[in-house]
Amino acid sequence: MSPQAPSFHPALFYRDPAAALDWLPKAFGFRVLQDYRTPDGTVAHAELTYGSGILFLGGAKPDSGWRSPLDLAGRHQSVCVAVDDVDAHHDRALAAGAEIVESPKDTDYGSRAYTARDPEGHHWHFDSYRPKS
Repeated sequence: MSPQAPSFHPALFYRDPAAALDWLPKAFGFRVLQDYRTPDGTVAHAELTYGSGILFLGGAKPDSGWRSPLDLAGRHQSVCVAVDDVDAHHDRALAAGAEIVESPKDTDYGSRAYTARDPEGHHWHFDSYRPKS
């Protein structure tokens, strides 16, 4: 495996994956790497990147157990993303309509962070903290 290739990549499921592919770059600064569509234009699979991370994105398929947070009670996950400027990132997300769950603040572990939800309820935590490898 290449040293730059992530060793894992979370997958999130959306009722409207096409809208998520438009919204995530505007709000959170992701870049779309791959956007595979079926002949009718439905998103079959997509890959987005931010920094060295990769995110898989697809359509919710409740019959297969793949659900959007809109179909679930409570928080079931949180994607943590390291960003260089937490406050600027927060402002961008807020302007794009992200629901801010927790405003930017300094943490007990020497970082700065904020938490948001996307339009389908996925929980995102943006932080200046970078795990040690």
